[in-house]
Amino acid sequence: MFLALRELWFARNRFLLMGAVVALISILMVILSGLSSGLVNDGVSALQRTPIQAFAFEQGTKSDSAFSRSVVTEEQAQAWRAQPDVEAAELFGNMIVNAKTGGGTPVDLTLFGIEPGSFLEPASAEGVALHSDTDIIVSTTLRDDGVALGDTVILDRLGTELTVVGFTVDKRTFGHVDVAYLPLRTWQEVHAGAKIGETPSASAYSEASVIAIRGVDGALPDLTAGDAAAGTSAKILEDSFDSSPGFSAEMMTMSMIKAFLYAISALVVGAFFSIWTVQRGRELAVMRAMGASTGFLLRDGLLQALVVLFGSIAVGVLLGVGLGSGLEGGGMPFALESGPIVNGAVLLALLGLIGAAVAIVRVTRVNPLTALGENR
Repeated sequence: MFLALRELWFARNRFLLMGAVVALISILMVILSGLSSGLVNDGVSALQRTPIQAFAFEQGTKSDSAFSRSVVTEEQAQAWRAQPDVEAAELFGNMIVNAKTGGGTPVDLTLFGIEPGSFLEPASAEGVALHSDTDIIVSTTLRDDGVALGDTVILDRLGTELTVVGFTVDKRTFGHVDVAYLPLRTWQEVHAGAKIGETPSASAYSEASVIAIRGVDGALPDLTAGDAAAGTSAKILEDSFDSSPGFSAEMMTMSMIKAFLYAISALVVGAFFSIWTVQRGRELAVMRAMGASTGFLLRDGLLQALVVLFGSIAVGVLLGVGLGSGLEGGGMPFALESGPIVNGAVLLALLGLIGAAVAIVRVTRVNPLTALGENR
């Protein structure tokens, strides 16, 4: 350990340069983790906070944007309610619309059609619950667009007027659009394209996008049995996130970027320690000639890698968190979460150690005769 630390001090400029590169990679890892978490929150936060275990979609619906493609009926919901391990099953409407406030401010909304008073209705941080057919409870983030309690929201093309009666406790978005909860009957009329004064066909009032399923005591019900009885295709809540518009593509893109980042980190660290091992080959040969074991030399090199990696990653994560804290709350979907950051830091350190270990293994081939002038 003494020799390893002594070499770190002797060649401190080289190790500081290497540490700076790893720290920059760590900062980028923190930023990418924040972007990934922000995209998840902005894309499916409303689904994440829905107190259910699964959604049942129309059978054969494509997974991409399945919420907008799927159509289920009240009869299918009844079949789910008849399952012994299902506590509740409610029709759930989902559609994205353009609208404007009474003052003319454009707003985009994802309409969640629910039965008022059911387990799907969110608690209001401010305002009241759904009572009238034209009431809506909206995401608290709509305050940033100047929406206030009592404001009127008018849906484009249809002219349907909805009144804001409450704000949710937390952020509720779907497909990067703020969510508005409204009575299922009104959602069915909007989904059928009924304008003010028009009445849709009777069948429209028995249809919705999906069935929200809640298991007994919060346990996941038997989805296979329920699908067989109702003729649906059920997904657990987490799997339904992929049915949000663009969610899968966004997550795949971020995962690919992070995978390349981790691979680059391992290659950079491995290349540095490979060159460092070559440069100190004569010193290693002298140590071998003096009786140092191969294990000692390997531990010496790995200790140097540990100090450089842990120190630089710690500095990089701290700088990344500081930088990321300034990005939260802005227009960019960004959210710092400890779990992804810690996992990313551990993965960077692990892959860096693997890269360093592969490079340092070459000390096992150092010939002690080199130190005695064999090549002179």
